[in-house]
Amino acid sequence: MLFAETRERARREFADHLNQAARQLFQAGGAEELMTSLAAAAAPFAATVLVFRIEADTAKSPKIDVPLANAAAFSGAIQSKDPVIAAATPGEISASLIDLLGHSSEDRAYVFPLVAGGSVPALLYACGAVQGPALELLSQIAAAAWTAVVPKPVAAPADLVSIVPMAAASAAAAAPAMAAADPVSPWDRLSSEEQQVHLRAQRWGRVRIAELRLRRSSAVQAGRSRRNIYEVLKEPIDAAREEFRKTFFAVCPSMVDYLHLELLRTLAHDDADLLGKDYPGPLV
Repeated sequence: MLFAETRERARREFADHLNQAARQLFQAGGAEELMTSLAAAAAPFAATVLVFRIEADTAKSPKIDVPLANAAAFSGAIQSKDPVIAAATPGEISASLIDLLGHSSEDRAYVFPLVAGGSVPALLYACGAVQGPALELLSQIAAAAWTAVVPKPVAAPADLVSIVPMAAASAAAAAPAMAAADPVSPWDRLSSEEQQVHLRAQRWGRVRIAELRLRRSSAVQAGRSRRNIYEVLKEPIDAAREEFRKTFFAVCPSMVDYLHLELLRTLAHDDADLLGKDYPGPLV
């Protein structure tokens, strides 16, 4: 009886920890805050935890930068997009990291990639009493949060530039010579207030779909395999569509359905057929 109660309490505490970690990761204000939150969430599951951001050919953390050419385990995790367990040797994790952490040749290093949008923008590194399943799950949650929280390095939402309000399109048709001479993009024609609404809407769509992918992962996989994601997830998708309509379309005439774009990109892997024949299409 005592053993069962202890086990149940441990399960509740673990679930509470993951729930709190997921909330903090999805509420992060950017990459640095997300990395700090991930390190804090992972700390109970290993003696040593570091989070590295991948920039060009270097893995960077607040404590140390590690060239990927000097760390085969890091490169292997990035290339395979799978966790890597390696000996703590100079060739696997770099001599500088061994010196920093005081590793012995008998230590094992665990490297968990954060796979976001098909790439690996960050790595979770752990050693000493590592609880691998917990850290792998945290890295997956962090990857979903990264997709939602960290903006792509573009000046404007990617799909906005191809969408021009009807009034602007009519004016351009009436005066083609002037339109040809005008280098201003549709994004630049928007007021700063409208641009901010577009950026908030884009982030809202990313967060909502990332949360859906995380919390209903089995349903997402089932929808993909059956090529009817919308039918499987109709209730949460319809709720998100209605909220997006009221929150963004109602206040911004130039709004783009960023929720639809995230559904297509993140859940359907840019294959519209996976959404199913009953999917109503983008909001207008």
